[in-house]
Amino acid sequence: MPRIAGVNIPENKRIEISLTYIYGVGRSLSKKILDELKIDINKKASDLSPKEVNDLKDFIEKTYKIEGDLRRQVMINVKRLKDVGAWRGLRHMKGLPVRGQRTKTNNRTVRGNVRKTMGSGRKPPAAPT
Repeated sequence: MPRIAGVNIPENKRIEISLTYIYGVGRSLSKKILDELKIDINKKASDLSPKEVNDLKDFIEKTYKIEGDLRRQVMINVKRLKDVGAWRGLRHMKGLPVRGQRTKTNNRTVRGNVRKTMGSGRKPPAAPT
C-alpha cells in the first residue's frame, strides 16, 4: 500500500480516487496533481512505480497544505470565530448549522436526531391482557 502524507492509500482503486483519501485532496485537486506530474489518471495505485510514488509524495507535501496542517488551520479559524464572538462562532459553539441552513426541519445530523414533536417519541400502547 503506497503511503503518502502519512495516509495509506488503497491499492485496488484508481490513483485519482486513491488520492482523495488524503484530507484536503478532493477529486479536482487529485486530477490537477496527476496532470502536473503527467501520471495517467486511470492507473491503479498498485501499478505506480516507486519513482512516481516519491514524486507524488514530494509534490503534494511541498505544494499543498494537507492532513495535520490543514486540520490545525481549520481548528484555529473556528477558535478565532468563537473568541471574537462572531455569529458563525456562536453557531459552532451550539453545534448548529453554520452556513444559513434552515433548522426548523432538516438538521437531524447536526442535532443528533432529536425529535421534538408529540407523536415521534411516544411509546407503543400496552397490549391488552
